[in-house]
Amino acid sequence: MDPKKNIIEGKTSLGIELGSTRIKAVLINEDFTLIAAGGYDWENRLEDGIWTYHLDDVWKGIQCCYFNLKTEVKKLYGIDLARVGSIGISAMMHGYLVFDKNEKQLAQFRTWRNTATEKAAGILTDKFNFNIPLRWSIAHLYQAMLNEEAHVKDIEYITTLAGYVHQKLTGKKVLGIGDASGIFPIDSVTQNYDLKMIEIFSEIASPYNFSWKIAGILPSILNAGEEAGSLTEEGALLLSPDASLKPGIPFCPPEGDAGTGMIATNTITERTGNISAGTSIFAMIVLEKNLSKVYPEIDIVTTPDGKSVAMVHCNNCASDIDAWIKLFNEVIETTGAKTDKSALYAALYRKALEADIDTGGIFSCNYYSGEPITGIEEGRPLIARLADSKFTLPNFMRTLLFSAFATLKLGMDILTEKENVRIDSLLGHGGLFKTKETGQRLMAAALNTPVSVMENSAAEGGAWGIALLASYILQKPQGVCTLEQFLAEKVFADVSTINVKPDARDRESFNIFMQRYAAGLNIEKAAIENLN
Repeated sequence: MDPKKNIIEGKTSLGIELGSTRIKAVLINEDFTLIAAGGYDWENRLEDGIWTYHLDDVWKGIQCCYFNLKTEVKKLYGIDLARVGSIGISAMMHGYLVFDKNEKQLAQFRTWRNTATEKAAGILTDKFNFNIPLRWSIAHLYQAMLNEEAHVKDIEYITTLAGYVHQKLTGKKVLGIGDASGIFPIDSVTQNYDLKMIEIFSEIASPYNFSWKIAGILPSILNAGEEAGSLTEEGALLLSPDASLKPGIPFCPPEGDAGTGMIATNTITERTGNISAGTSIFAMIVLEKNLSKVYPEIDIVTTPDGKSVAMVHCNNCASDIDAWIKLFNEVIETTGAKTDKSALYAALYRKALEADIDTGGIFSCNYYSGEPITGIEEGRPLIARLADSKFTLPNFMRTLLFSAFATLKLGMDILTEKENVRIDSLLGHGGLFKTKETGQRLMAAALNTPVSVMENSAAEGGAWGIALLASYILQKPQGVCTLEQFLAEKVFADVSTINVKPDARDRESFNIFMQRYAAGLNIEKAAIENLN
């Protein structure tokens, strides 16, 4: 389809996703292909022991991201972007964002990366008989209650980052069901917050005598395909301060990055799954049936159309790799040489394929923050080796990559070995899979299962996923009944994948590393105790 015509007629869809290190906007046309993109790099801050982003930085990033998108549209098609057909907002899930009746932010934004909610999460998990991870919004809220934080009494509503941005652009306090499932448990039958658990939490909160009730401060839930408001005049100026964007554009429900990753990889049917590998790493497996018991390592969330999903979420993935490659680049520049950042990543990743089977006996722990799956509350990224370790670049790079996968492996073993969860297909996406072959091949070895990547816009990840959800609200009235049909019959009908099966030598190499990794976690614990 002619992109220029689609842009002029407003038949495009815009997806904006706020990731951990990058805000990205993508514009797709009627055939769902990417026609323009814009981005903005940002970083979380560690302030007073809390991982956070300032909301001013949120809007600076979104505005710069959208401006860069408009600039690309003008450059490619000679058109000033004034309207689009639909918009979707996605962002990191979970965390703690609370506001009063005047929409004043009441507490520092506490992101998914914070793990100081162990007491609250433990109590709620026991009371609900349902795993409440440390990063979930309800865990943060209850921990603030236990801490007797003064702001809690003034809460008017709680939301996620995607929900906050959506509300400022549309005036609607709503969430897609997938994002909502990271705030409070969902009843997959009623497609709403679990009423029994709402009642349990109300009993827990009763002695505090707050003016609010939990059911009243949670965002309303919408399912994929439902319209979630439209761009207001104020929202249009927030997104594009030059007043070039016209209000009235319909929005799809805001979603979390886990949900948009499922959309971007077409993994919303039972026995399909995907792995997102970036700052954090998580696997999402759509379940055929409920798990037999509660596992603290496994979250139960939903697809954007409400199916039950087992989520293995690890706080740490590529941050340590990024730090080392930044250091290598600094070394190169110190010599007076220059290199392209993407080329450096690709070259170093490929070196990992040349490693010795035992990776030279090197140990790496990539924890920048706490990791609930291994019961470690803080992070101390570290490398350890024996004096006679074979400390080569290939061994070092493979060690870093294996370390990025190790915690995920521990959680996935619960699903496949204890619960006999069957997985027909597993698709990888995110920055770690962008280098051809390496990430995909070593991930297949780590999980001992084939891993595929798609040869299409799935490389754009969640931003493309939320653009598809935005497009779905335009497509649904045209006869597409379900989200599964929309993705299978319209979006992915002709998409090809690259499939990699586990290599026996790589598999043995990872098993050797995991034995070292399990023992080396005691070194990590000692570092936390002694390195402050």
